[in-house]
Amino acid sequence: MKRARGRRLAGMAAATLAALLAAGAPGSATATAAATATVTATTTAAAPLRDYLVFYADGAHDRALRAITDGGGTTLSTEPKLRYIVAKGPGARFVETLAASDAVAGISSDRRIGTTTAASTASTAGPRPAAATVRPAATTRAATRASAAAFPDGNALLGKKGGADPLAARQWDMKMIGATADGSHATAPGDRRVLVGVIDTGIDGKHPDIAPNFDAARSRNFVTDRPEDPNGAELDGPCEFKNCKDPADWDDDGHGTHVASTIASPLNGLGIAGVAPKVTLVNLRAGQDSGLFFLKPSLDALTYAADNGIDVVNMSYYVDPWLFNCTANPDDSRAEQLEQRGIVTGMQRALDYARDHGVTLISAIGNGSTDLGRPRTDTSSPDYPLESERTRTIDNSCLNVPAESEGVISVSAVGPSKRKSYFSDYGIEQTDLAAPGGDELDGPGEPDVTRTILAAAPEHVLRKQNLLGSDGTPASPEVVRDCRDGTCAYYQYLAGTSMAAPHATGVAAILIGRFGTPSADGVTMPPADVERLLYATATATACPSPRAYVYRMGEDGETHTCEGKKSRNGFYGRGIVNAATAATASR
Repeated sequence: MKRARGRRLAGMAAATLAALLAAGAPGSATATAAATATVTATTTAAAPLRDYLVFYADGAHDRALRAITDGGGTTLSTEPKLRYIVAKGPGARFVETLAASDAVAGISSDRRIGTTTAASTASTAGPRPAAATVRPAATTRAATRASAAAFPDGNALLGKKGGADPLAARQWDMKMIGATADGSHATAPGDRRVLVGVIDTGIDGKHPDIAPNFDAARSRNFVTDRPEDPNGAELDGPCEFKNCKDPADWDDDGHGTHVASTIASPLNGLGIAGVAPKVTLVNLRAGQDSGLFFLKPSLDALTYAADNGIDVVNMSYYVDPWLFNCTANPDDSRAEQLEQRGIVTGMQRALDYARDHGVTLISAIGNGSTDLGRPRTDTSSPDYPLESERTRTIDNSCLNVPAESEGVISVSAVGPSKRKSYFSDYGIEQTDLAAPGGDELDGPGEPDVTRTILAAAPEHVLRKQNLLGSDGTPASPEVVRDCRDGTCAYYQYLAGTSMAAPHATGVAAILIGRFGTPSADGVTMPPADVERLLYATATATACPSPRAYVYRMGEDGETHTCEGKKSRNGFYGRGIVNAATAATASR
């Protein structure tokens, strides 16, 4: 969701962001480890066998099979939809042999962390407790100040009466985009036939403010928990369920639950309501408990979405282990270049397959405070195994995936005043839309957690993080509890472009519900039409004046320069999404 683009997930706790900035940390990074592993192996003939995804060129399946055999490898299976072969081979020697064949478009290691099995069944033993997550305390001084005159006081959206559900007054984000009781909820709250896939760390399908809209039958978990990385460092931690396979209504991180809640928490008199409170949520889990996203589960999730009538997917993450995928970077080994080429190629094929089957694709742009048109260095890759990162020189040919992949709508984040959030990536080529993602520093005085996004959180995750007292009382201002008729639900304030993307996904779901045509799975709508209407109904927002906007972060300032016109620019793309306009616009 890092030097940079935030975490592997593109969202994090506001207190964590503020503390890092106050300490003068580069960008707005946090460190949670990540993913698919660089292709490193011994070059001797006795190299250990490893599994690989071998992406073959169009029409070159048979020649790719021969290349695998010639390299001393064995074919395990073929995925014709995305045109890749799962093979076992002897490390770097095997990779180098395949690289010499024009039948091979890319090679990526497969650690067998993900599977394509159906929804898993929990063991009767239930979850085991895990170590608590340590959260840095909020800074005691303002970490950033910027030209206040460039933006209005966003506090006008905070703490005002705002809707039918009890915590609606805390949802400044929904007021900004018109997703309120007297706005889009009154005219177009969504259609239950619209299926929204959340490709993330999971969804707490039993959360009281998610369960009414959660489709357990369609939901799938494409990963298996991995307690440690290859070097023995803790990755996901102890397994909570039999065979390390979480059920499809479970989330051990909380990120996916927060995203799902923003999209479609129901209007039920409890807690909050999402952008489209009557659409259906489908968990397509591709992220580890640790917040890492490997290639194979992402491919599986997108393929499943395409084959099972999902209308729109939210992707608030990037594919590990490379923050930026460079296919010919001289700083990388040949094997590493091939792995990055495999990620770019494989994900593009999966995204194309999904889009060709009617799936609208929406992604968080990232949390690195980076102009993606002018990236210079990457200090967080490769991030798996843990502690493998090094500094690389990069350029605009290097891509963040899926945010910079073709056919994907990338969303930047704004705070309550509508200024681009300090952590949000940006770029005239990369930013398609903007949406509320929070910014605890967007306003006068000290950092304020209520300037970030409030959405559902799994109770067991909050307990592991020591954010609840023994009696269930919130132990931090970033957590809110709401109870009704003996049922209590928990909510958490988070900030990130991860939080912005689901606002756009919810608006897309509204449009699909209004203009989609009946299908065997419910409704369907061409992604190109959804994209066109998302852009047409967004609120065009001009660059600040001056365009070089100075954020005061840590001891030094940081300048982000907005390029483009009001109709499309690097901070806001085509504008800030607007649910109220989408609910009433004509086609």
